[in-house]
Amino acid sequence: MHRRDLLMASAMLPGMVGARALSAGSDQALTPEMFGAKGDGRTDDSAAFARLSAKVTADGGGTIVLRRTTYIVGTQRPGRDGRLSAAELMVFKGCAKPLTIRGNGARLRCAAGQRYGVFQADGTPKQGQNRRKDGGVVQRPYRHMILVEQCTGAVEIDDIELDGNQDAHVVGGKYGDKGWQIATGGLALRNNSGPETLTNVHSHHHAQDGFYIDGVDRATPGVRRRLIGLRADANGRQGMSIVGGRGYELSGCSFTRTARGRVASAPAAGLDIEAQRGKKIRNLRLSDCRFADNRGCGMVADSGDSADVRFVKCSFIGTSNWSAWPRKPGFAFDSCLFVGTLVHAFGDPDPAKAARFVDCDFRDDPKLSPTGKLTMRKNLIADLSRAQNVLFDRCRFLLTHDGVLPWSVGPIYRDCIMSQRSDKVAHTRGTFQGRNRITGPVAIGRSIIQGSLELNGTILERNG
Repeated sequence: MHRRDLLMASAMLPGMVGARALSAGSDQALTPEMFGAKGDGRTDDSAAFARLSAKVTADGGGTIVLRRTTYIVGTQRPGRDGRLSAAELMVFKGCAKPLTIRGNGARLRCAAGQRYGVFQADGTPKQGQNRRKDGGVVQRPYRHMILVEQCTGAVEIDDIELDGNQDAHVVGGKYGDKGWQIATGGLALRNNSGPETLTNVHSHHHAQDGFYIDGVDRATPGVRRRLIGLRADANGRQGMSIVGGRGYELSGCSFTRTARGRVASAPAAGLDIEAQRGKKIRNLRLSDCRFADNRGCGMVADSGDSADVRFVKCSFIGTSNWSAWPRKPGFAFDSCLFVGTLVHAFGDPDPAKAARFVDCDFRDDPKLSPTGKLTMRKNLIADLSRAQNVLFDRCRFLLTHDGVLPWSVGPIYRDCIMSQRSDKVAHTRGTFQGRNRITGPVAIGRSIIQGSLELNGTILERNG
């Protein structure tokens, strides 16, 4: 049967009759309509998606085909105790066979008017920053729209929109250490040892994270983990959290406007690379990715055992916070653009561990910002106070507005061009190798000059 005919026929089947009609272990592509979904943009389809994912999990894998429509999910229902409970949506666990979700442009949208946060027994918000001991009822519409965990078969998900609709939530009190630390996200991958491929997934307006990656912490030879064309926009806590895993390849992804909605929680980054629960993060590669207009940093890596991450042709634009915060070993940036202040680049006595920037551009031009605004710490383009052996190789610092060249101690500048329009004195100190040219009011202090350094037209003598 042609796939289009299959979809039309399956949409007409009664939900549970269609589910029972499928034989155990069937290789037939499944649709949510087979399990009772309406997909009319009005009826809540949570139960149908839960039945669908339970069937696929029981079969150990399978193929799900959605249609280009809006599925409403996440309506809270009273539990046995009378309290509203979160809806279970698509949860897949332990699939040994391939798991494939073909979105075909479908949108899962959280129903409006759902409670998120801490509430009193009578349903009113419990204001303040609450913790478990403080009482109150923690409520959320769902944990994840899609969760895939402990699968050994290949996982492939493409062409789907996950809309958390957080601006339409009934917001209760905060929970946890900062903001609303209540898991409610778009798509999560957790401890899957098989290949993982996500393509063209748009995850936005979730009260917490758009994407959550908790990968296996061991080598998986021959297994690729590819995240292609993902878009995380206007999520409450993180565009994407990576808390464990190795070998993920991200290409053409964007992480924008985190914590710009009603629910905003720290760190509020576009991408947070933070190994947790004793795991490690290693050997990530991101190419052609964009981090812009996040309430927190565009990218932050500051805690946990994380190392060896490479960014190629990525852009980091800090409109209300720092463009990037790479305080972990082995971070490398090739041909990247930084607009706004770079902070906490990792320095180390071992040059192999220190952050490396090759052929990168550093700018202070508000026209490069989607909002026309930038955040500059003390007008500095980079704050490098602890930057031993941080390398800038063939980089360009072209500051045409009020930006000031790096405040630095310890980095290596090799074949760089630097200029600033501001008359504020920059303190750009370090080791200068190759041929460097600086234009502007710059004090180099006790810098080491091992090559040619031209400062405002004057060639300075070597001293090292």
